[in-house]
Amino acid sequence: MKRSRINDIMRAADDLIRHHGFVLPPFAYWTPDQFKARTDAGALVTARCGWDITDYGQGRFDQMGLFLFTLRNGRLADLQRGGGMCYAEKLLISRQDQLSPMHTHVIKAEDIINRGGATLVVELYGSDDQGAFARDKGGMVHCDGIARRYGPGEKLKLAPGESVTLMPGDWHAFWGEGGDVLIGEVSTVNDDVTDNIFVEPIGRFAEIEEDEAPLHLLVSDYDRWL
Repeated sequence: MKRSRINDIMRAADDLIRHHGFVLPPFAYWTPDQFKARTDAGALVTARCGWDITDYGQGRFDQMGLFLFTLRNGRLADLQRGGGMCYAEKLLISRQDQLSPMHTHVIKAEDIINRGGATLVVELYGSDDQGAFARDKGGMVHCDGIARRYGPGEKLKLAPGESVTLMPGDWHAFWGEGGDVLIGEVSTVNDDVTDNIFVEPIGRFAEIEEDEAPLHLLVSDYDRWL
């Protein structure tokens, strides 16, 4: 993805988030130089909080892509010992018909919440006995606390305010139907480097073409820029 396109997506995403009554935290608006100058931002970098825009390495963001902003993220060590900061929170934007491809997580359980906009479609499959994607398996999820059994390939349609709880082994893809959707994600500790398992062999992060200076750093920029 070109950096200029990423900068434009950031601006549009901030507008959409504000339109739905949310405001990103102050660190979202630091310039790269401001971020570099901060001596107190180590926890943000370690937790990989911040902007995340991906086309999954496919070069087709409008058709396959996702905007994410990690607002807060806990510590895997706390999760492993069973106490402390064991949670994470994100805002996502899924554009109309923009696919976030089929995947699951090994560690993370998550609530996916339609925070506003159009309908969020979540396509579901279950796992086999080894946890691998199973085209002929369904499973069980909770929608706003109510247990719901799903068949293989079933598509949940979540209106604004509705949510689904996904556990490790619930394979899922999602997209906006009828327009763009602002999505909330509340989960256990998030690790986007190792805990996204895709059905197809695709990348989690975009490859960046630096055609202009970054407006704000992506979480995938931190190792190189900071």
